[in-house]
Amino acid sequence: MLRFRKKPVVIGAVQWSGDNIGEISDMELNYELRDGKILIPTLEGTMAADLGDWIIRGVDGEFYPCKPHIFNQTYERVI
Repeated sequence: MLRFRKKPVVIGAVQWSGDNIGEISDMELNYELRDGKILIPTLEGTMAADLGDWIIRGVDGEFYPCKPHIFNQTYERVI
């Protein structure tokens, strides 16, 4: 088996807190707010971001939600 490492890539992300819809709107993301969740159209279909989930803009401008524990294992803040 060959082994690979992720290339360093800078992404944009906002953590959904339930009261920061302005930040979400500023991402220019098409979304629907339903029952405290943000429904996001992704390349794989519509996905829901729960409270605490991160909403990520990928390298090609695509959006998708990410659970906090996965986000923290995968990304670190760029200053």
